Amino acid sequence: MNSEKSTLIARIRGTSDLLRDRPLASRIAVGLALLLALATLYFFVRSLLPAVALGPQQTVVTVNPKMGVHTRLTDEAEEWKIKRSLEMVREMGAPWIVEYFPWAYYEPEPGRFAWNHPDAVIAHANRQGLTVIARLGFVPEWARPQDTLPLYLDEAQYADFGRFAAAFAARYRGQVRHIILWNEPNLSQEWGFRPVDPESYTKLLKIVYPMLKQANPDVQVLAGALAPTLAPPGSEWGMDDLIYLQRMYDAGAADYFDSLAIHAYGWSFDADDPPDPQVVNFRRAELARGLMVRNGDGHKQAIITESGWNDHPRWSRSVTAARRIENTIRAYELAASWPWLDAIALWAFRYPWDAKSYQDHYTFVGTDFEPKPIYWEVQGYAQGVREAQ
Repeated sequence: MNSEKSTLIARIRGTSDLLRDRPLASRIAVGLALLLALATLYFFVRSLLPAVALGPQQTVVTVNPKMGVHTRLTDEAEEWKIKRSLEMVREMGAPWIVEYFPWAYYEPEPGRFAWNHPDAVIAHANRQGLTVIARLGFVPEWARPQDTLPLYLDEAQYADFGRFAAAFAARYRGQVRHIILWNEPNLSQEWGFRPVDPESYTKLLKIVYPMLKQANPDVQVLAGALAPTLAPPGSEWGMDDLIYLQRMYDAGAADYFDSLAIHAYGWSFDADDPPDPQVVNFRRAELARGLMVRNGDGHKQAIITESGWNDHPRWSRSVTAARRIENTIRAYELAASWPWLDAIALWAFRYPWDAKSYQDHYTFVGTDFEPKPIYWEVQGYAQGVREAQ
């Protein structure tokens, strides 16, 4: 163990030395490599710490079994905080969580897996009676070209990603039944700062889906997770999510996913505002559903894996704290009324540390575990003692 720890520390020191001698683009890539090395060291040190007791089996009490949140425990450093976060999700009345499991964290070298952190997150979530939706992505250094970012995945490495996803699905069979393949591939940033390519993403599905099903026939594969955007044709930054989804279908994606993952943010609009192809609002999710039906996928279900409103006082797409509460509860109510939707996960329950930006105004609970007013109001709704105003 001491030898492995020394190697990791040497790698971190060597990486920091490189930062001083490279141009900006290379420094960004090297900086990300440093973060990955630090993450590897963290998981090594954490493996030496005593485990936190899971406690007795729990169940979620709620009037709405479709309620969920995005938990963001990926970089949570202490297991007791993982447990407490998931306890508070259960106590709020949300039976579903979406959690991010980065490939680069858990397969730092080909075929060598480090499962300590996902083992803890999934075990505690299951013990709290929560259903886990696992989001997979983030490419390790060994699986991408030099000086590229961790969201860059070449087609030549799709099978490598598939082997990781299959190993994950096999390890957590019976514990994790839903897996999302990639996140917001219709944004250039999330596609490795390249032009987005729905046909290539569909190729990813065609390669990885059979690998997942062979490893775990019970797993439900979610595709899409597209960012709601009105990007114009030819934009270097992304592609309209409805156009991207149709091109996925045109490329033959239908046979290579079980459910559609939908992102449905409200921005400054109320939850009841009608869907419109030229507007990004919550009910834009219905337009994605309409595309499913028109392409012969009406028999499949969907899950809203990201959604929500922001109450930052100065962000242009935010709402007041009171409107955020009302829209959140109304979104949960609408989700309960949509028979084609299995669950909805609001962004985001809690961050491991303050983002010190408008992002902090998406959370339900502070980093210190202090509940925000929205937490108590949603809990009241889940207990049947509060309705949307």
